[in-house]
Amino acid sequence: MSTGPLPPGWEQRVDQNGRMYFVDHIEKRTTWDRPEPLPPGWERRVDPMGRIYYVDHITRTTTWQRPTVESVRNYEEWQLQRNQLQGAMQQFNQRFIFGLQDQVPATANKEFDPLGPLPHGWEKRTDTNGRVYFVHHPTRATQWEDPRTQGLLNDKPLPEGWEMRFTVDGIPYFVDHNRRTTTYIDPRTGKSSLENGPQITYVRDFKAKVQYFRFWCQQLSLPQHIKITVTRKTLFEDSFQQIMSFNPQDLRRRLWIIFPGEEGLDYGGVARQWFFLLSHEVLNPMYCLFEYAGKENYCLQINPASYINPDHLKYFKFIGRFIAMALFHGKFIDTGFSLPFYKRILNKPLGLKDLESIDPEFYNSLIWIKENDIEECGLEMYFSVDKEILGEVTTHELKPDGSNVVVTEENKEEYIRLVAEWRLSRGVEEQTQAFFEGFNEVLPQQYLQYFDAKELEVMLCGMQEIDLTDWQRNTIYRHYARSSKQILWFWQFIKEMDNEKRMRLLQFVTGTCRLPVGGFADLMGSNGPQKFCIEKVGKENWLPRSHTCFNRLDLPPYRSYEQMKEKLMFAIEETEGFGQE
Repeated sequence: MSTGPLPPGWEQRVDQNGRMYFVDHIEKRTTWDRPEPLPPGWERRVDPMGRIYYVDHITRTTTWQRPTVESVRNYEEWQLQRNQLQGAMQQFNQRFIFGLQDQVPATANKEFDPLGPLPHGWEKRTDTNGRVYFVHHPTRATQWEDPRTQGLLNDKPLPEGWEMRFTVDGIPYFVDHNRRTTTYIDPRTGKSSLENGPQITYVRDFKAKVQYFRFWCQQLSLPQHIKITVTRKTLFEDSFQQIMSFNPQDLRRRLWIIFPGEEGLDYGGVARQWFFLLSHEVLNPMYCLFEYAGKENYCLQINPASYINPDHLKYFKFIGRFIAMALFHGKFIDTGFSLPFYKRILNKPLGLKDLESIDPEFYNSLIWIKENDIEECGLEMYFSVDKEILGEVTTHELKPDGSNVVVTEENKEEYIRLVAEWRLSRGVEEQTQAFFEGFNEVLPQQYLQYFDAKELEVMLCGMQEIDLTDWQRNTIYRHYARSSKQILWFWQFIKEMDNEKRMRLLQFVTGTCRLPVGGFADLMGSNGPQKFCIEKVGKENWLPRSHTCFNRLDLPPYRSYEQMKEKLMFAIEETEGFGQE
């Protein structure tokens, strides 16, 4: 126990029962814990509004968050990463989604058009402001509206779970994701767009979804461009001030990012760098906005202690706009979020399994409660939980009067559901609402409804080319040998996959599509460095399972290559969680 002098403004006292406690005369509060002195070079001050803030005399900066030795170390590590970002830009620029990159001016962009070719006699052109218009040569008329979509955009929305796509000939057809079927019959009108047409097979086609999403973003985009001028030294503050000063619809215009003293034409490259650098800036511990999902989990989640920053809700609204802009303009960010956060963006329900990737210890404790008789074990639990934020412990009731409701074998399923929901959203409700307020101003969430959480991560973070040799070299095995037939089949299956399928499998096992700079050798688990692992588990009729905390794939001992291929494909394509039995 520390016996050094107390920080300025603190006093040590003893209550009537002889217990020692400490009084903070500046913030007018008491605590049982001895206060930790500020790190060297820091000073606590009070502003004219009576608010406490802290001054770092070494870097000449201020923050609302009370610094600790650990927080100062985190900040130094973040600064070190920031200095290394320039080298990381090369790898970042190699990410892709099916090669649909904006490396050339918009006027020269000949990307795939999901609506197919224009009708006979029509031509697509671009005016001097970059706005697309259409020429009808037989009548020598021009118009802004695409002749292939006239009347479509103003129709009433499709039923939930339905999507409209187009054949290569520009003929609309409709996908029912609920039943996994397709038809030429419009579910809103009952009319067919093509009588006696060929049957279209349902496939989970990520490429088609991306192209369709890009098409609708093009329909939402506005002409001309907006200029955003930022300096590298004050990137976050400059970006915040300018993005929040724009009408949100203006953020759908073409972006022209300017770094003073580095003027040049921005055909996408400068904007890519801005998204890359600014996404890393939200990690800055000085803002206290996001935190890593775990000690060794480099995915982000909202920091429940963000309220220490008085303007934190404004910042979350800004970040919501920024993330929506990245999706709308097809740019990648450097730092990815946790899968539960992506599910929130997609308005998909969260469940117990989502806890495993962000808090494995808490998840395992709930699984233990689920699988054991808590009454026999003598556990006395109630429908309430304690949470600690910045040293302050508060009690949250999971249901009305939950502190007096005992958890029993009969109601423990309800308890597990409620406590999992609480753990996934504890203390971040206001921040999440502010984020989505900004997000929906730029890109309404319903435009993303056909993606799943793993696809959304690839959309936002990009797709890296996976090195199969690196993957094999840095994989370990349990109860299998490198020469086991199931392992040979597994690598044969990976070799036959395209890069998108490999990415889906990587997400299935590790929980993210993002690889560290050092590749598979530097994969991290919940307890530190953790290589990709394949373990023999289960019976041959089981589906593969994954443990994202440990980068482990449970691969049953299948009897044929075809059986393994079928089970693996079903697991990575169809399961919403991380594995099923």
